[in-house]
Amino acid sequence: MSGTWEVRLSTSRGVPYFYNTDTHESMWEAPPDLTQEEIAALPGAKHYLPGAHGGAGGQRPAQVRASHLLVKHSGSRRPSSWKEPNITRSKDEAIAILQDFAAQINGSPDKFAELASKHSDCSSHKNGGDLGFFKPGEMQKPFEETTYALKVGEISGVVSTDSGVHLILRTA
Repeated sequence: MSGTWEVRLSTSRGVPYFYNTDTHESMWEAPPDLTQEEIAALPGAKHYLPGAHGGAGGQRPAQVRASHLLVKHSGSRRPSSWKEPNITRSKDEAIAILQDFAAQINGSPDKFAELASKHSDCSSHKNGGDLGFFKPGEMQKPFEETTYALKVGEISGVVSTDSGVHLILRTA
């Protein structure tokens, strides 16, 4: 079946998608029966999938999964959350809060989920900070670059985006 799939670039969204040349089916997610090696070998993969031309172990996956703990500040693009209707803390204060959380987490995914559930300024707090799977171009650049650079199970340092400051746990 892998011979009938190719990777194309969406002109409307600017992201890669998978197209079956036999059935004319298209999908955003990789066909579930394909391995990472088969995906990397598809026509168009080297051109449109980041890292698909890398050597063994150096491949950048087509998608990743992550959880995060977001602390917003007064300079965030939307300085309000489910916890606070008007966030007034400075960015430095938000970073200090996040560094305290990082010390409490101490590398533990369970503690990460617990603190994200209680303290994250993102609606993902309901899921322990889990954002699900995402592909390149779906998250703000600093968030995406950090997540792809992490190994599965690894937690980032403080990452700043327009949304606020984050700790990121790569889960897949």
